Amino acid sequence: MVSELWKLPAHEVVSLLRTGALGPLELLDAAIARIEDVDGAINALPIHCFERARDRAQRLDLAAERQNPKSLMGLPIAVKDYNDLGGVRTTYGSPIFKAHVAQRSDATIAQLECNGANPVAKSNVPEWAGGHTFNPVFGVTRNPFDLRKTVGGSSGGSAAALASGQVWLATGNDLGGSLRTPAAFNNIVGLRPSPGVVPRGTRLQPFDTLWVEGPMARSVRDVALMLDAGAGHSAQDPLSFHAALGSYVAALKAFDAPKRVAFSEDLGIVPMARDIAQTARTACAKISGLGIDVSDEIPDFSGVLEGFQTLRGVLIATMLDDLLAEHRDAILPDIVKNAEVGHQVSNQQIISAEKIRKSITLQMQSFFQRCDFLICPTTSVAPFDVEKPFVTEIDGQPCQTYIDWFAITFALSMTGCPVVSLPCGFTNEGLPVGLQIVGQPRQEAELLAFAEILEQEFGVASAVPREGALSG
Repeated sequence: MVSELWKLPAHEVVSLLRTGALGPLELLDAAIARIEDVDGAINALPIHCFERARDRAQRLDLAAERQNPKSLMGLPIAVKDYNDLGGVRTTYGSPIFKAHVAQRSDATIAQLECNGANPVAKSNVPEWAGGHTFNPVFGVTRNPFDLRKTVGGSSGGSAAALASGQVWLATGNDLGGSLRTPAAFNNIVGLRPSPGVVPRGTRLQPFDTLWVEGPMARSVRDVALMLDAGAGHSAQDPLSFHAALGSYVAALKAFDAPKRVAFSEDLGIVPMARDIAQTARTACAKISGLGIDVSDEIPDFSGVLEGFQTLRGVLIATMLDDLLAEHRDAILPDIVKNAEVGHQVSNQQIISAEKIRKSITLQMQSFFQRCDFLICPTTSVAPFDVEKPFVTEIDGQPCQTYIDWFAITFALSMTGCPVVSLPCGFTNEGLPVGLQIVGQPRQEAELLAFAEILEQEFGVASAVPREGALSG
């Protein structure tokens, strides 16, 4: 049985741990064995903390954990290398920090550890930010569905580790799609929660609402399980709060299917590869087949991309300002350019960006009076060649910047709404395609309940964890 544990969903494994049918050390050994067996081909988890995890598993008070309904009972998880994990090497994908060891876990990880999560490894990331997971410290991460393809980014290592069965849950974060794009590229589920649902560490700007932390897993139910363990208030994050909801897992069956949703192939603002659009349309037809009215009336996203570019530039410049002053030559040129955007924007550009953000927020409020959810593809393209740093054109249309190809995700970041990326099908080449579902602010429970209905209807979640496609 131990050799097969990596195939089980997280919620089943936690149930086995809670009943005593399985022990934390036994489960940890299964995770380590799987990592050692397959990660050489993928490079999803370059930093191991096996002894730390073994010590935590041995010291876990199982009787006390059983009294905590949110406890993961010692379940091994992967921690994204943008998150500080106490006592473990934490590089942010940068050669500047290649030997850095975090003194303590940040608020995101501390919350999970408090609720029984057992970090077993750090997952690979791009250097500081980006949509393709490679860096000068650990190299590139490869897609378990095709080792010649990218996993996306920046939570690419987490997504690939999940898809290949190395862990059951993994952390991600999302500024412009860093959680949702890898989820789509690896056929797993990723949730960008509303700001404040999952607490953030002090490395981030305390009152920024564009960058959020969120759960990644192989199924909607497992995402809800991780959200139960990861949501809550932390003194490190002034925007964080304790949700009134008792359990996201319990709420999955508390809501009926919606009556009306809206669907768009491109939100009216981005180019879309034909195979992605077709797969999304096929998924939309299945939604309609459930008796749900599907509208094409969506909010007007005009100006949202430009507004996001401005605010993203300001955020990155603020976060990296001191590092740029000391280590400019050791930072990826594309990241330097992104920070320079923040230094060069005018007052009028910032004012315009904030007015655009207000406009789309008000439009979303009006939209939710007519429809229950907004749906669109997660990405404009399928996973591309791992040797390409980024996409330069989409369906013959050239990209203006190196982040244009995931504009369909960062447009939705501007709304402040929770968004789940859900696997919905495959291209003719067998590469995963994801669908974004947008819910009302702080209504993660309703969003996940609908996502689980669609997950069962689409029937593609069983494609992970991957077994036979992990050799070149």
